[in-house]
Amino acid sequence: MKVLLYQKGYRFVEKSGVGRAIRLQENALAEQEGVEVACQEGEDYDVVHLNTVFPSSCRMAKRARRQGKAVVFHGHSTEADFRNSFIGSNLLAPLFRKWIRYCYNLGDLVLTPTPYSRMLLMEYGVLPPVQAVSNGVDTEFFQRHPLDRQGLRRRFGFQPEDQVILSVGLPIARKGILDFIEMAREMPDVKFLWFGQISRWLLPEEVRSSMEKAPENVIFPGFADRETLRMAYGGCDLFLFLTNEETEGLVLLEALSCRTPVLLRDIPVYEEWLTDRKHVYKEKSREGFFFTARRMLEGRMPDLTEAGHGIAEERALEKTGEHLAKAYRALEKYDIMAEKVENAGNIINRQEQSYGTVSYFSGRG
Repeated sequence: MKVLLYQKGYRFVEKSGVGRAIRLQENALAEQEGVEVACQEGEDYDVVHLNTVFPSSCRMAKRARRQGKAVVFHGHSTEADFRNSFIGSNLLAPLFRKWIRYCYNLGDLVLTPTPYSRMLLMEYGVLPPVQAVSNGVDTEFFQRHPLDRQGLRRRFGFQPEDQVILSVGLPIARKGILDFIEMAREMPDVKFLWFGQISRWLLPEEVRSSMEKAPENVIFPGFADRETLRMAYGGCDLFLFLTNEETEGLVLLEALSCRTPVLLRDIPVYEEWLTDRKHVYKEKSREGFFFTARRMLEGRMPDLTEAGHGIAEERALEKTGEHLAKAYRALEKYDIMAEKVENAGNIINRQEQSYGTVSYFSGRG
């Protein structure tokens, strides 16, 4: 079986979680016997795997259907995690929900990282089968090294005794950047590092202003490569993940894989697989974050890093590859390719009749 990991528009998501998920899929599938990966649009293929909801992905799905190919959409995006992202995102969120439903309904199968995001997509009216498959984490790469602590402090000019709190993600309100900055203001004796980058012109004034006025103990180094991130996870004292909404959180899995102490916001996506005070620490308020973070830094909370590492191992990259290959083979066994050519036009026409607004997004009627 040959799988096309569709990558048109990749440059727009390269530095985001979606871009990293695409690379993880490529690596995970490379080890799967009987699965060949194609990355160029002109290559022949049996299944196309789409990770974005750009108009080009929608057109690719339609073309694949007409050719009798199997279409897999990866549900990285939901209306919930579209909100509180950039200027105008809340206003556009209801339209975005309709758009992703239209895109995902062009698939024969929708994969999404967690049972929580699966529930959301089904509530949106996504019709194809929706399966939860973790994005996975490269547990062999994301490991703590003995010199990480020293290297991180030397890299950013910190003192050897300085305590460092780390977060990673786009610096947007949904990711908790405002709470992160206020916590730093309340803890001037601790260094705060936030890795992640987005054009400042996409950020609402509240976020831009908060970042510009952040206290001196906050550093925004921008985008970081994998090796820098690995060193940061291994060298920091605490990974603080204040995101308000996620479909999974790749950076969280990376931190857990590195046996980094984790404090995160208590949100629904983590209810079923991360237990408070067993795998990680969870809080719901800024006061709770401050109180628990301080106690963790002072060594007054039990070390949960081995249990957290176990969660990362359960989502190791090779297991993601196995789940992806199984999903593709199920489509092949069902022989969906053989029956779609006749019905493809009718399916697409019904979609376009159901969602009259989609021509605005797709550029086609």
